Amino acid sequence: MQTPYYIVYEDKLRRNLKLIKDVENRAGIKIIMAFKANALWKTFPIIKEYCLSSTASSLNEMKLSLEFLGKDVHTYCPVYTENTFPEFLAGSSHITFNSLSQFEKFYPQIRERNSNHPEKRVSAGLRVNPHCSVIETDIYNPCMPGSRFGEKSDKLTQLPEGIEGLHFHALCESDSHDLAKVLKAFEEQFGHLIPGLKWINMGGGHLMTRKGYDIEYLISLLKDFKKRHPGIEIILEPGSAFTWQTGDLKTTVLDVVEDAGIKTAVIDASFACHMPDCLEMPYQPEIEEAHPLSDNSGEYRYRLGGNSCLSGDFVGDWTFDRPLEPGDVLTLKDMNHYTTVKTTMFNGIQHPSIWLQPSHGEPVLLREFTYEDYKRRMS
Repeated sequence: MQTPYYIVYEDKLRRNLKLIKDVENRAGIKIIMAFKANALWKTFPIIKEYCLSSTASSLNEMKLSLEFLGKDVHTYCPVYTENTFPEFLAGSSHITFNSLSQFEKFYPQIRERNSNHPEKRVSAGLRVNPHCSVIETDIYNPCMPGSRFGEKSDKLTQLPEGIEGLHFHALCESDSHDLAKVLKAFEEQFGHLIPGLKWINMGGGHLMTRKGYDIEYLISLLKDFKKRHPGIEIILEPGSAFTWQTGDLKTTVLDVVEDAGIKTAVIDASFACHMPDCLEMPYQPEIEEAHPLSDNSGEYRYRLGGNSCLSGDFVGDWTFDRPLEPGDVLTLKDMNHYTTVKTTMFNGIQHPSIWLQPSHGEPVLLREFTYEDYKRRMS
């Protein structure tokens, strides 16, 4: 196979899915898959054996679930528009609003639909923000000061009529003990609303498939919560957990250059284009053929440089047991979750259309993107 390429391993994917299903059964909760972390729909026949529900944050993600995964679609968007909301309403089982103003604007459409089509009832929810930060990197912290996500408790002295569920999301690749901290803050701030609810969505970031994750504590934590609040359906929507350590990126060294005593192996892949999380987070992926600097092993030290013209398209450093040469193939580990979606249409967010304004006359449409573009790019 010609590098660069991503490769997904079915046995590792099934391992994660079995673990997630076991947690779901033992805790008596519902776990749904977040498309923002994985939208490789050609792997959905495997996933469907364990999970038929999803969370969508765009029309494209919703359509992908309806076509390839399942009809139980829990939709959440930071904002809805008058043009898109009717389509979300037609395809979703649950719709969560980010603010009271959005709920007040669009809930009349849900109420009317539920009245006219009770067999296709849509459940309305509201995202709340417990402002409990357990994430160090702000770009992934939904609870940082100034966050645009969710309503604060001081605006919710009582549950608005029509709201059946509350949604909070405060984790990112976090442990069950982090969830305990957030859950404590949620109950302290929003506990007075729980008796009127049908469901609570505890969001994503529950990295239960990571080695060392305290699964038994997660199960006991959720069971205890259910005992305190009987009759409430509990929903988790992890993203990374489904495809954690299930795929790699294979790349080839094309050249080795040196400047200021730093050796850079230039590869046929790009961090900016193919592994953007490495620059955004930032984080340094594991390389199968290399040692991390912290190991204090490996005689030959290199950073990796991408093949784009961006000056910052590099990550480093690693050490190797021998000098790198053009033609060496490297395996960058754990490049399935988030990576594959961020190199296409992250969150299924539509690319802007492209227009040309001639010197005279009306604008001319050059390119417009559709669901078919999203589906094709995720195939």
